Amino acid sequence: MKIIDNTLYQITVPTPFAVGDAHVYLLKGDVLSLIDAGVKTKEAYEALLIQLKQIGYHPRDIEQIILTHHHPDHTGLIEAFPRAREIMANHLVDLWLRKDEQYFNRYEDFFKEYFKQCDIPERFQSIGKKLRSLLSYAGEGHLTRTLEEGDRLPGHPDWQVLNTKGHAQSHVSFYRESDGIFIGGDHLLKNISSNPVVEPPIHEGERRASPMLQYRSSLLKCLSIEISQVLPGHGEIFSNVSEIVQSRFNKQEKRAANVLAFLQTGKQTAFQLCQKIFPVRYESQIDLTMSDIIGQLDYLEASGLVSKSTEGTTEFYEATTAAK
Repeated sequence: MKIIDNTLYQITVPTPFAVGDAHVYLLKGDVLSLIDAGVKTKEAYEALLIQLKQIGYHPRDIEQIILTHHHPDHTGLIEAFPRAREIMANHLVDLWLRKDEQYFNRYEDFFKEYFKQCDIPERFQSIGKKLRSLLSYAGEGHLTRTLEEGDRLPGHPDWQVLNTKGHAQSHVSFYRESDGIFIGGDHLLKNISSNPVVEPPIHEGERRASPMLQYRSSLLKCLSIEISQVLPGHGEIFSNVSEIVQSRFNKQEKRAANVLAFLQTGKQTAFQLCQKIFPVRYESQIDLTMSDIIGQLDYLEASGLVSKSTEGTTEFYEATTAAK
């Protein structure tokens, strides 16, 4: 547990995921709030209980829960606070808290079609099983209030909501202008590049979002405000925001250049590019590596350097004359 100031505390709980421990934040104000809720495991709950006790509180004292996004390592323990009358987040989080079967079925259908378009072999097409497995770590409930860009956190009027889409379509962050503290969830981490993850559109028939382009826009938003400290969802607290943001841009643009170099030898599918850019990782992390490749292709296409065509059900990419 770390004391940030007399109204704000960082609590760290374990997760079973490769990303490691997750941070949640206790926020005092007109109400007692918890920002994010760790993962749904006995170990995480016990760690939360111990650290709340160190501050002088118990789960029954929490009055509202505020979530940065829908991923299970941020929503897992929402059911552990019997007197929390409010749960708030971006409206998309509600689909995940309610475990909306109609949406999950559409989610699975989207990825089946997406894998066909990318020409990904059938042996990798287990997205449905992975989704169900991850949901076991997520809490269940429903939002009582939604948060939008520019909102003030109820009970904490000095905290402003910022949309920071990219890593997730539901991602929001919280900014206190008076001292520049930024609670960023998974948007900006010190030692890990937040993977902009491909998600299906919310409504059938719509185009999917371009998470890499959204992520770049959200990073630029961080440069447009004065941030003194980033309190992240994972890893160390840090203050060198412009340096971290620039390193993220550099890394992404370098990978995009590598993708473009492969495309200058001829048209290829996203999966073929994934195998070349991630020759080992793609075998065990097909979802994350493919999200990265699709993100680079979206970026290159938006820059006019790559074009896309369809042959049968398969999408191919090739470098444009502007890139040659």
